[in-house]
Amino acid sequence: MRVQVRDMALADCDRVAEIRVHGWQSAYEGLMPASYLDALSVTEETERHRARFLRRDGNVVNLVAEHDGEIVGWACHGPYRDGEVLTADAELYAIYVAPGRYGCGIGHALLQESVRRCATAGHDRALLWVVKGNTRARRFYERAGFRPDGAEEPFEVHDVAVPEVRYVKRLQA
Repeated sequence: MRVQVRDMALADCDRVAEIRVHGWQSAYEGLMPASYLDALSVTEETERHRARFLRRDGNVVNLVAEHDGEIVGWACHGPYRDGEVLTADAELYAIYVAPGRYGCGIGHALLQESVRRCATAGHDRALLWVVKGNTRARRFYERAGFRPDGAEEPFEVHDVAVPEVRYVKRLQA
């Protein structure tokens, strides 16, 4: 499958929101409460994406992957957030592929482009957080050279603990 990765445009917000919501519902089934996942709204997510897109400050990069003119994936990266402080490291905030398109190279293409841009921007490391029980995602990141660094962060959804683990990759310009 030939995938083209490009910068996201405002007009892409609807499809990106759809991919994100359905991606959460697919990837986190059994890891997060069904009541939470079922309540996710594409309409509300679209509005959040539009608002973030319009107030962007140049630090956050949103990418989309296209196949035959259809948006099939989305990734977002920027400075690593250590609490409220932005650091010199890069962070992959999100990467989602349309359900039904897993294993087609879309996520790989988005991740490669994000990592390339982070390295080109001069970051020494890229970090990301992944739900501890999401073995599919963890294997994906490990195949791309990311490694868990031992940091864990509590995350709670509808009073259910959903711990996250941090992964890191050294970058080369």
